[in-house]
Amino acid sequence: MNPSTAQARVVVDELVRNGVRHVVLSPGSRNAPLSLAMHQAALASRLRLHVRIDERSAAFLALGLAARTRRPVVVCSTSGTAAANFHPAVLEADRSGVPLMVLTADRPPELRAAGANQVVDQHRLYGPAVRLFAELAVAEYRVGQNSYWRSEVCRAWHAARGDWWTTAGPVHLNLPFRDPLVPDVGGDPNDDWCEPLAGRPEGLPWTEVSDQFANPSMVSPGDGRGLVLVCEGLPQLAMRWAEEHGWPVLAETGGAGLGGPNAISAGAWLLACEEFLAEHRPDQVVCVGRPTVFRQVMRLLADSGVEVYLVHDGNDWPAPGHDVREVGQALGAPFRDRDPEWLASWQRAEKAATVALHAALDAEPWPTGMHVARDLVDALPTGGLLVLGSSNPTRDVALAAHARPDVLVHRNRGVAGIDGMVSTAIGAALAHDGPSYALLGDLTFLHDSNGLLIGPDEDRPDLTIVVLNDDGGGIFSLLEQGAPEHEESFERVFGTPHGVELGPLCAAHGVPYEHADSPAQLRSALRQASGLRVVEIRTDRGHLRELHRRLRCAVEAAIL
Repeated sequence: MNPSTAQARVVVDELVRNGVRHVVLSPGSRNAPLSLAMHQAALASRLRLHVRIDERSAAFLALGLAARTRRPVVVCSTSGTAAANFHPAVLEADRSGVPLMVLTADRPPELRAAGANQVVDQHRLYGPAVRLFAELAVAEYRVGQNSYWRSEVCRAWHAARGDWWTTAGPVHLNLPFRDPLVPDVGGDPNDDWCEPLAGRPEGLPWTEVSDQFANPSMVSPGDGRGLVLVCEGLPQLAMRWAEEHGWPVLAETGGAGLGGPNAISAGAWLLACEEFLAEHRPDQVVCVGRPTVFRQVMRLLADSGVEVYLVHDGNDWPAPGHDVREVGQALGAPFRDRDPEWLASWQRAEKAATVALHAALDAEPWPTGMHVARDLVDALPTGGLLVLGSSNPTRDVALAAHARPDVLVHRNRGVAGIDGMVSTAIGAALAHDGPSYALLGDLTFLHDSNGLLIGPDEDRPDLTIVVLNDDGGGIFSLLEQGAPEHEESFERVFGTPHGVELGPLCAAHGVPYEHADSPAQLRSALRQASGLRVVEIRTDRGHLRELHRRLRCAVEAAIL
C-alpha cells in the first residue's frame, strides 16, 4: 500500500472513531486519496458522504450540517483556489461557534518549490479564524506513522468540538500527498505496511479527552429590574431562569422559537421606542450569545447605566459599550427578590404593541416582507426547522412573527453574510428530522444558487425555500443610504436590480418551482413539504422605508 493511501485511510478511520458522521467532499486530483477513503467508509455505512462540485457551497453545506447536529462535520477539497473557497464558511463557523473540520489536500514541498500547477500557500490559509491549524508531514513508509496520524486527528476533533472551557469552531488540517494518489493495483492492502494500521480496540478514539471535572462558569446578576436577551443558543434554559426571576425575555428572532409567560415577541419594537425605554430601562441585562441584528439592542447594551451580563463561550465576547460586568457560560442561581409589576408592565406593552402592529400590517397591501414572515411562521408544522437569510428575512421574522416556541430557527449570524445560505439551509435540513423551510431574499438566493446543484446520487432534503424577490437589496432602503437625499445614487450602487427569472433558474437545476401571489397560494405551497422546492413571492421595495415608519408609528401610539 502506498503512503498516501495508507495515510488517507487511517485519517478517515480515526475521524469516524471520534464521532464524524457527515463528510462533504469536493472532487479533485490531489485529494484523491481522501476521496477514495471517504467513499469506502460511506459504502460500509460508517459515515454519510455528500459530494458538491462548488467548494463554497460544499463548505456551507457542512456548516449547516454541523450547526444542526452540533457535532464536527468534515469538508474536504483539493489544493489551490478550491481551499480558498472554503474561507467564507470558515469565518462564519469561527464567529458562530460551529464545529467545522476543514481538510485540504496539498502538493508536497518539492512540488511547491518547483512552482507546480495549482499551488498556493495553504499554511495558515484561514489565519486566526481556526481553533487549530496543523500540516501533517508527507506520509512515509516507516514505523510510527499510524500513531502520529491518529493523534493529530484527535487533536483537531477536540479543538473543533470545544468543551466547557473552549468554544467550538473550525479547524484546518492541511495534508500534502505525494504520488501515487490512488491505491496500488493488486495485493492485500492489509499485508504490505511496515506496522499495523489499526486503531484502538472496540472502535475507540486514539486519544480521549475527559471533561468530567470541568464545570461551566456562571453569571450571577444581583437584585433589580432586568431583561434576558436571547441571541443564540437554546431559549428554553433562559426562559426557565427568567421565570424564576420575573424578568421579561426578548429574542433576536422575535416570537419564532420563543414562548412561555415571560416571552416578549414584540421586543424589537419596544426597545426601538425611546419614550417607552426611558420609563422601562432595566438595571441589568443578561445577554445569551452575541447580538447582531438590531441597533436598538446594541444601544441598550452600550448604555453605561445598564449592567450587562453575558452568557458566552470563549474570549471573543461582544461588548458594544466595552463595559460588560461579567461573562460566563451558564446562568447562576436566581435571586429571590422580584418586582411583579416590572414583568407585568412589559407584558401590557407587548399586548398593545402586538395588536397595533398586526392591525396596521393587515391594512397594508400583501405582500411585504413582514406579511410573508408572519404567514410563513404561522404555517410551520410543530417541530419544523426555519433557516433565515441574514438580511431582511431575519429582521422581518423578528418584527412580525407570532410566538412559535414549537419551531427551530437557524441563522448564519456569526459574520452575518449572505454567503452560502442555500447550501446552509440544505445542510441543516439534511440533519433535521422533519420538514424544513428557509426564508431568503432574492440576492441571498442568487448568491448561492449553485447550492441547488445536487448530483443524482446525493441525498436531497425535505426543504421548501421561500424567496422574497424585490429585485435587489431591500435592506439598504432601511439604512442611511436609503434616505431621500441619496436617491440619485441609490438604485445602481445599493438597490442593485438584477431582473433574473427564478423559475428558469430552478428548472435548469431540476428543482420544482412555484410562484405565489396570495396568502392562500403561499399556504398551499407550504403544505407540500416533501423534497427540495422553491416558492417565489414578488414584492416592491420602493415603499419599504415608509412601511416601516407607518408600523413604528402605530406601535408607538399604542404603547405610549
